[in-house]
Amino acid sequence: MSFDFQQFAQRLTQATRAAFTELLARHPMEEFYSFALYSDEGAMTVCPAANTLAHLAAQAPDDLPYAKFEPAEWRYEMTGAEAEFDALSGQLRAHLAAGFATPEGFAQFRRQLYATCVDVLDALRQQRFFDEAAGRPVFLLFSVSDDDPAPAELAQLVSRLNDNAYRAEYLAWLRTWAA
Repeated sequence: MSFDFQQFAQRLTQATRAAFTELLARHPMEEFYSFALYSDEGAMTVCPAANTLAHLAAQAPDDLPYAKFEPAEWRYEMTGAEAEFDALSGQLRAHLAAGFATPEGFAQFRRQLYATCVDVLDALRQQRFFDEAAGRPVFLLFSVSDDDPAPAELAQLVSRLNDNAYRAEYLAWLRTWAA
């Protein structure tokens, strides 16, 4: 059974828009600077995460770069458009329950899911959705929980999704990983 990633991308775009818009409406006094989609290694979920400048300012100085750029540390994780994201994750789990003929089939499905998430964020970035909704530049990221991608992959991802000062700051932080 094939998975309709085009339809999934449409629903994910709607859910992403709804989540960010909902967060801005629920918290109008907070300045949102980041938004991410994330999944897991089992490709069973897709969830939103966002952070605010106030939450970031409350972090210890030594933890600041990690807290700024790691969605697991952000204030609003799995918040916004909960029903839509639950339905999307349910769709993923239902497809996974059907199984795959080969391990390569699952690996291809997971790669396509991750690519779809990145494509959705990139399309919304190109439309300037996040920056215009927030009224400020917004750092965008796709992340996989409990995964350690190669720094070169992260640099490519962040460069694709960000054309603001956050990109240079993230890439400078990334270079410190090898130090």
